[in-house]
Amino acid sequence: MNKDDASASHRHQNLAGQIAIISGGLGDIGAAIALELAGRGVDIAIGDIRPTPEAQALLDGLRRLGRCGRYDRVDVADAAQVTQWVQTVEADLGVPTLIIPNAAVVAVASFCDMTPAQWNRDLRINLDGAFHLAQAGVLRLRAQQQPGRVVFIGSWAAHAPHTYIPAYCASKAGLRMLCQTMALELAEYDILVNEVAPGFVDAGLSGTAWRDHPEKREASLKMVPLRRLILPEEVAAQVAHLCDPANRHMTGATILMDGGLSLTSVTTAPKEK
Repeated sequence: MNKDDASASHRHQNLAGQIAIISGGLGDIGAAIALELAGRGVDIAIGDIRPTPEAQALLDGLRRLGRCGRYDRVDVADAAQVTQWVQTVEADLGVPTLIIPNAAVVAVASFCDMTPAQWNRDLRINLDGAFHLAQAGVLRLRAQQQPGRVVFIGSWAAHAPHTYIPAYCASKAGLRMLCQTMALELAEYDILVNEVAPGFVDAGLSGTAWRDHPEKREASLKMVPLRRLILPEEVAAQVAHLCDPANRHMTGATILMDGGLSLTSVTTAPKEK
């Protein structure tokens, strides 16, 4: 076995025996995380609100990697649904040891134009939903006296104000503090809690908008000092890094992967003329 083969072999075995639960698992980032972890030996439980047939392609991909996968329709804003989901996954695959709260939405509206419904939806899914999954998963780890990892999918918007998505910014800022308080409380149980905070990801809602308006994609790209956008697979690789058993000392940390956006002050959307 040459050096590259040995490295690849380690990559595909370093999480063997783990079970991951991923909310928002049918989105671009969620699906990339599922495939990345499956490639490292993890069985995968995916949750989303989309119809079950839409999960089939991803489940087939997991099986081609030799891993077990299941899909459940679940609204993360509903604490009872999330608790039931975690129980169902445990009965089928085992206790999830890698907990990935990923589900998120964004309402594009200024503070003055935002409706209460828009504000509530962003907070209910992005912050409450992440709390529900993290708590339900951690309680099962504690009950079984098992170590584990929680990796939140946050955003650089947690610390960089954006005037056109205030509810999203507030929800991600809250998520970061939730991550830190959990990390402090759970350290004694060997449950490590961290966040991956991407900048502009060329996928999901942004990717769709940019495909429809290529000029906006180009404008966003010019804002990034490194002059490149993030791929979902790159986010997934950072999640896997935080889940790696060899990574034993990072907790309460944020991996900021924004291409240098946080070093600039350009966070306000240009006004329509």
